[in-house]
Amino acid sequence: MDIFGVVIVNGLSYGLLLFIITCGLSLVFGIMGVLNLAHGSMYMLAAYMAYTITTVFAPNFWVALLVAPILVGIIAFVLEIVLLRPTYHLGHLSQVLLTFGLAYIFHDLAHWIWGSNVLSLNVPEVLSGSVSLFGQTFPLYRISLIGFGILLAILLWLLQDKTRWGAIIRAGLTDKEMVSGLGINIKLVFTAVFILGGILAGIGGVVAAPILGLFPGMEFEILILALVVLVIGGLGSIAGTFVASILVGLVEAFSSFYFPQISLFVIFALMALILIVRPNGLLGKKVSG
Repeated sequence: MDIFGVVIVNGLSYGLLLFIITCGLSLVFGIMGVLNLAHGSMYMLAAYMAYTITTVFAPNFWVALLVAPILVGIIAFVLEIVLLRPTYHLGHLSQVLLTFGLAYIFHDLAHWIWGSNVLSLNVPEVLSGSVSLFGQTFPLYRISLIGFGILLAILLWLLQDKTRWGAIIRAGLTDKEMVSGLGINIKLVFTAVFILGGILAGIGGVVAAPILGLFPGMEFEILILALVVLVIGGLGSIAGTFVASILVGLVEAFSSFYFPQISLFVIFALMALILIVRPNGLLGKKVSG
């Protein structure tokens, strides 16, 4: 039971970290139809910015958690206005190629600025302790990450299902033309959703840095798992992304413990199985083109 509990806690913390990162990607894809392959780069940039903020400007994790996602949100705003918006009439392939190219540009930029060494971000002092669960001691930061992920999921659910802004987002997911016909500025909705996606990726980058570290290629590593979560959960569904993130996190934790050589294979096999049974994902809906 002790080991079982340890694996569950690790799987939950990793799964909710995946949720924080992937929910923004899911919203952007579900509403804008843009598969943003630079989403992992925003996660990476926020992590490196947080490192610079805490080591150069203000040695405070909370300042970094506030500032770095905002900076990434500004980058997302510029990308959407300057680069993505002119491609909306060109189809999905042009946007995939554009964001794929941006991912490599950001990769080289990060290598140029921060180098190739593995870096780390310190856990905030208030969360540096430990708690006892299942007869085992866990880092308080991991337990707090579980709580933060659940809180964020509730806030996003309230935003999407209980507010006028959420109603517009859900309507845009179903029928963009209808939303435009109602006099709603769909371009503004797109920009706001893309900024929100960037901020969520940024928050994920900062909170993940003390656990996963900072290293070259970190954006592509997390992007692969985020895409798996996106496919399993279903497009544009916060609930689907939440369920899929926890499922992938638990599968990754158990497979890494019992079958470490094939842990990644197990995750992709799970994705293939779910696609066969439910092609639109666990809680996904068909999205209009």
